Amino acid sequence: MINENDKALLEKKGISAEKLNQQLASFVAGFPYLQLSGAASIENRGIYVPTEEERAAYLETWDEYADDTENRVVKFVPASGAASRMFKDMFAFLDADYDVPTTDFEKKYFDRLGDAAFLADLNEKLVAKHGKDAAALIAEGQYKAVVAGMLGADGLNYGKLPKGLLKFHRYESGARTPFEEHLVEGALYAKDSEGKVNVHFTVSPEHRPLFEALAKNVAKDYEKKYDARYDITFSEQKPSTDTVAANADNTPFRNADGSLLFRPGGHGALIENLNDINADIVFIKNIDNVVPDRLKGDTVTYKKLLAGVLVSLQQKAFAYLEELEEGNVPEERLQEILAFLENDLRCHSEAAGALEGLELIDYLYCKLNRPMRVCGMVRNVGEPGGGPFLAYNPDGTVSLQVLESSQIDMSDPEKKAMFENGTHFNPVDLVCAIKDFKGEKFNLPEYVDPATGFISHKSKDGKELKALELPGLWNGAMSDWSTVFVEVPLATFNPVKTVNDLYREQHQ
Repeated sequence: MINENDKALLEKKGISAEKLNQQLASFVAGFPYLQLSGAASIENRGIYVPTEEERAAYLETWDEYADDTENRVVKFVPASGAASRMFKDMFAFLDADYDVPTTDFEKKYFDRLGDAAFLADLNEKLVAKHGKDAAALIAEGQYKAVVAGMLGADGLNYGKLPKGLLKFHRYESGARTPFEEHLVEGALYAKDSEGKVNVHFTVSPEHRPLFEALAKNVAKDYEKKYDARYDITFSEQKPSTDTVAANADNTPFRNADGSLLFRPGGHGALIENLNDINADIVFIKNIDNVVPDRLKGDTVTYKKLLAGVLVSLQQKAFAYLEELEEGNVPEERLQEILAFLENDLRCHSEAAGALEGLELIDYLYCKLNRPMRVCGMVRNVGEPGGGPFLAYNPDGTVSLQVLESSQIDMSDPEKKAMFENGTHFNPVDLVCAIKDFKGEKFNLPEYVDPATGFISHKSKDGKELKALELPGLWNGAMSDWSTVFVEVPLATFNPVKTVNDLYREQHQ
């Protein structure tokens, strides 16, 4: 099945033959659904809502932590995805057999084009090519020329660029990209007492030079404006995290030249990039979830709040771990630590209550000595995405997990009802602690649940194929982390899924 050319490709990518066979076996076996205990909610204490007094204490805790230059904080932004799906409707308009806006989406795009932050850049391209700006072309009925100018390579090339490089927000001083908005955010909640801000972006190889050029062009201005010093770094998804594609019969899919087809393994592959980060605390947030300065207040407050909750929990866990390592912990103290694990970190085990002595010490040490994350959760308003659940783990414990619908058996009415009746969903708003109580980095791939990947159906060159998605970065890739969910307001979640989302009030 595997020839010499395949072996050379595997070696180049850093993928072992064993790993390849494991991936092919996954197509045959599939992935099991997760067993649910229930949707996490405020009522069952799966989602924490701090009081005003607690909020103030957490914010103070974070400010004190961030001010200590011994603590290294990094803002980690996945930014490699292309923005092509943002413009799906406008690509369809270009291919349509009509020339004027017909659908509601198309009409809105043109009606609100004057509010687009990228309009000045677009007009510059249109004038260079047609001698007329967007308004003049629209007046003449040349709607498709305007859209082509936005999407095409001889225009803004927005159809091929990543979201991070598109103009999202307009200011008196000019327009900003999401890349720049994340730099600003970093200065507002991830800056230490010496003004240093560490921001890391994961990007695709073809776009990295563009990101690096933008960073070079704008960093000094934002440093001056926010009294900051940026350390901006980039990484790319590793070829070793690519996954092989399969045919319908689960044999390897091959390109026209006979070579194996490998595809990016999804955002779960970025656990490797995160593992390479040298940091005590890491903020994670998607590239497109940004707002203009006038709306950043809630974002900054709640980012600090999540971080304060994390640091507070970590400090308690570290103190308990030091006691456990020393041994000879009184039974009463062990029960206190168990209560912390179950009530504060929401990790339960039916068997734990029967443990005592060394067995209980080992159990507590194992469960506390793990990476930790605090995730913001917003009220469910019908947005697509994963949700917060209490799920059973392979070892029989029940803990908090972020799950996608593909991980839930929707043919089971009870499980389907849990998913549909969930009160909150995941806006990808995480703060992570990735070092242990001795200051050593955890090896994050050890905490991935490999059984939480999934198979999707795609096509290439007109042929159907099966694609293997790795356990998602904030799903199965963090399955064995200590996890806490905190409610955050919907105002902190403003993703841009389509170009018309840029016309929402939150992006104006």
